[in-house]
Amino acid sequence: MAALRTIVAQGRKRIGLLVGAGAGAGTAKDDGTYPLIPAVEGLTKQVLATLAPKYGSQIASLKAELDKHDIETILSRIRSLSKVIGKSRIHGLDGDGFRAFSEDICLEIGKIVNVRLPVSGSAYSDLVNWTTGISRDHPVEIFTTNYDLLFEEAFEAVRAPYFDGFTGGREPFFDPVSVAGNDLPPRWTRLWKLHGSLGWKASGKDEVIRTGSDTATHLVFPEHLKYDQTQKAPYAALFDRLRAFLATPDTLLISIGFSYADAHVAARIDEGLAANPSASVFAFQYKSLSDEVAVCDLARRRPNLSAYAPDKAVVNGIEGPWRVPTELPSKDWGPIRATYWAAPSSGGPAQFTLGAIEAFGRFFAASRSMQALTPTPAIAPATGAGPSAGVGITP
Repeated sequence: MAALRTIVAQGRKRIGLLVGAGAGAGTAKDDGTYPLIPAVEGLTKQVLATLAPKYGSQIASLKAELDKHDIETILSRIRSLSKVIGKSRIHGLDGDGFRAFSEDICLEIGKIVNVRLPVSGSAYSDLVNWTTGISRDHPVEIFTTNYDLLFEEAFEAVRAPYFDGFTGGREPFFDPVSVAGNDLPPRWTRLWKLHGSLGWKASGKDEVIRTGSDTATHLVFPEHLKYDQTQKAPYAALFDRLRAFLATPDTLLISIGFSYADAHVAARIDEGLAANPSASVFAFQYKSLSDEVAVCDLARRRPNLSAYAPDKAVVNGIEGPWRVPTELPSKDWGPIRATYWAAPSSGGPAQFTLGAIEAFGRFFAASRSMQALTPTPAIAPATGAGPSAGVGITP
């Protein structure tokens, strides 16, 4: 963590962030309650519950035939049916019926993710402050699977420039040439919406455009499109950008709120790390390591991916519990350690905290300051059970 803080405090290394659904779920509302936006599981429950009175029998039939029941998998199946069955009827709907079903799902998703950042501050604002706070040799690249506009709002609040692949005024279109290149200045953050975004819709030419309105909720995923459409849609270029980022020598991708259960994204990361041993991924996870099965499998297979959970970590393919050293990296490090190592509010052993988006954002925003406003946490003795015992990973 001392080395990571030094890296993120400087502007020399090529750094990318991968932000998943756990970011919105770990962000508090203005009234202090969670979540600001539900994760995929909560999103699925809310959408299906709202649509159950209208599509209850279809939802039950689709769940019976699908192995996964998350909203993206269900939507993928619905859209596939809408394109192939025509006037035939499956589960009581024809092609037009399933097309209307998919539009209703997108409408409900849009309502749920259409939120504003808390006025009192957020991790999104902290991360934007970090990206814009220093002169950089390379731009920060943010890859996100989320549909919300929270990063866009955070950048615009401080008048910080960013590029999302679209250009134009009346109907901004996607420019894959600009995405593949690196012509913009390093101060322009790159924001890549891997799964589409609120505000995207299909134009009359069946090309994805950005409308600039949060009421446009036509969400498009690459697996729903034919091969020739995929080549014109944003998704191929955005996933290629992720692959190109990991192929660049000496890059660091840091993930937060991402479970690695998304096969499309995880496969690209796996391929990139295998092809480029000089690239690294730091995966900060919210749950206990035993619950983070997907990322652990990848971390054991690829030693250049390290997975950090509250209780344990996998570094260089080796799993171990956290162990706090008695000697600090510097005399000022005690307060800094409190930004990533603390006892949970419910009591119990001390834990690594950067798997939570709010602590993660504060760690990055404060990386250039050697002052801290929090007290030094008590250092647990190196005896007995828990994170301090036995062979461990040193934070």
